Amino acid sequence: MSLFELFARTLDVTLPVFVMVFLGVGLKRLGWVDDAFINTASALVFKATLPTLIFMSLIQADLGVALNVSLLVFFVIATVGQLALSWLWAWRRVPFVDRGVYIQGAFRGNCGVVGLALAAAMYGSYGLSAGGVLLGVVILTYNTLSVIVLTAFHPERRLSWRPLLLGIARNPLILAVVLAIPFAALSIPLPDWVLTSGEYFASLTLPLALICIGATLSARSLRQGSQAAVGASLLKMVVLPIVSTLAAWLIGFSGRELGLLFLFFASPTAAASFVMVKALGGNTALAANIVAITTLMASLTVTLGIFVLRLLGWI
Repeated sequence: MSLFELFARTLDVTLPVFVMVFLGVGLKRLGWVDDAFINTASALVFKATLPTLIFMSLIQADLGVALNVSLLVFFVIATVGQLALSWLWAWRRVPFVDRGVYIQGAFRGNCGVVGLALAAAMYGSYGLSAGGVLLGVVILTYNTLSVIVLTAFHPERRLSWRPLLLGIARNPLILAVVLAIPFAALSIPLPDWVLTSGEYFASLTLPLALICIGATLSARSLRQGSQAAVGASLLKMVVLPIVSTLAAWLIGFSGRELGLLFLFFASPTAAASFVMVKALGGNTALAANIVAITTLMASLTVTLGIFVLRLLGWI
């Protein structure tokens, strides 16, 4: 296969995902979607269609393939390592009060939408099922570490585990994974009309979520991007995905497992990071800048990353 053909195949994976994001930007500028639509659609995705997509993917999956314990454990260890590297880099380079926002922005990816969409585009049913299981671990890991790091650098906040644990226990995505595992493990059949209806509803998820991501991008945030936001974005989209993916390859991951890990590591900063910063009274401008910059960077960095990994024959 020539380099051109390889690059074209890579674009076949990434372009449909990022076209939907930029379509959201265009629709917002045209006034065809507004803030009320974005808020309603985002809530629908998080509370209903995305959990349905994860559930439908898992009940039809081979858990022996989708439930890869070594991959799940490595992701947690790698995420803690990413936090540690971001923490060390931010030390003495970022003001104390902004350090938690910077660190969270550098390690917390949008795996639930962008990562899962890319995994589905690249690996089909395996990407959705294995990505759905991994997403359960992602939610637990990101939420726990984010609260720790944000409160550690907040002069007036103290770590409270009760609301964190309640939030995780009530998370619709976690509940979808927990509910689906017995169906998949015991091969419990569902009526065809339930499966078909579920697939119709789940199919709304990725295009709707990606359009909402694009519609929430702020040109003002990009124009006002600070040095700290650019630094955190480069860590998130370039340095940490390279280091984490290389570490995964060195310990033996390859093929679609390595590809899935890369897509999750290389996802842009999650919009949920902004929500958490706002709830804790942190620097929301910095958080918004990081989300906007990394989302725009992703179309380039993810495409190049997949191309290089395929060129090397690792995925």
